[in-house]
Amino acid sequence: MGWEPAEIDSKSQWKKVRFPVIKKTESRLTQNRELIDMLRRSRLFREYENVFSKATGLPLALRPVDYWQLEHHGKKQENPFCALLGKNPATLGVCLQAHQDMIDHTGVLPHTVTCPFGLTETAVPLKLGTDVIGYLRIGQVLRHAPAKADTARVSRALERCGVPFKGDIRKAWETNPLIPSDKYQAIVRLLSFFAEQLSALTNQLVVERQNAEPPLVQKARLYIEKHKTEALSLADVARASGASVYHFCKVFHKATGLKFSDYVARVRLEDARTRLLNPSLRISEIAYDVGFQSLTQFNRRFRRVFGQSPTEFRARLFRQTSSKIV
Repeated sequence: MGWEPAEIDSKSQWKKVRFPVIKKTESRLTQNRELIDMLRRSRLFREYENVFSKATGLPLALRPVDYWQLEHHGKKQENPFCALLGKNPATLGVCLQAHQDMIDHTGVLPHTVTCPFGLTETAVPLKLGTDVIGYLRIGQVLRHAPAKADTARVSRALERCGVPFKGDIRKAWETNPLIPSDKYQAIVRLLSFFAEQLSALTNQLVVERQNAEPPLVQKARLYIEKHKTEALSLADVARASGASVYHFCKVFHKATGLKFSDYVARVRLEDARTRLLNPSLRISEIAYDVGFQSLTQFNRRFRRVFGQSPTEFRARLFRQTSSKIV
C-alpha cells in the first residue's frame, strides 16, 4: 500500500496526514482478512483475549495487515487518554500514522515503539507459512514513570495538533497505566507464543477451506476480486469459473451462503469502507469507484450490511471535526 499526503483546509484539524493510496488489492489480501476474522471469532482467541486482559489489564487486538483504524477503540480496557486522542481528528491522525509507521517497520519479529504521545505500542506478527497476514496488538502504556522532559514532549505534541495540555486530557495523561519494561517484555514474549498457536490454527483453517471449497468457487472469488470495480455479470463469472450459470449459482450459494449479487456487493462494500477512512474522498466518488452504478443503491446496501449509512460511518470515525479536546 502506498501513501500520499492529504492537505486539508486550514479550518480543519487534519494537517499533513498521509492516507492510504487505494489500489486494486490482490485476492490474497481479502483472503487474509477473512482468515483474521475467523481467528478473531475462534474460541481459542476469545478465551485467550479474556484471560490476557484480566491478567494484564491491557486490551488485546488481532488485526489484518491492511488495517487503518485505532486497534483498541471501543474496548473495555482502552486507555482513557488514547480514547480522548481518538475523538479529535488532529490527534487521531497522528496516532493512525504512528501505528502505520510501526507496522511498516515490523518484520517477522515483534516490534515495540513509543508513540508521539509517549505511550508504548507493540505489534506481534501472525504468519501463514512464511507470510505475515496480521498482528496481535497491545500497548497504550508507559514503561517508566514519566519525567518532566517526557511530559514536556507530550505537551508539545498536543500543541502541534491544536490541543491544549490541560483539563481532561491532562488528567488522563497523569493516570496512564505503568508497566515496568521487564514485565512488559515478558508479556510480549507470551504473546509471541500465542501467535505461534494462532499461526498453526491459521494453517489448519486454510487446509480445511481448500479441501471444503469447490475449485469453481475459488476461481470465482479470484475473478471477482480482480474485477470488482468493473461491471460484473453472473454469466461472465460463471464462464471464468468453468461452469454453467445454473450449476455455478447452486454451488456458489452453497459454499458462501450468499447469492452472487450479494457476495459482489459485500466485496465492494468492504473496499468502500476502507476508502471512507480517507476524508478527502467524496462518498459519491467512492460509490462509483468501487463498482456501484448508483449512489442510492450504494447507500441502501451499505446500511443493510453495516447497520448505518456511509455518512454516519464516516461521522462516527471523524466526529467533532471542528472541536478540540479540553
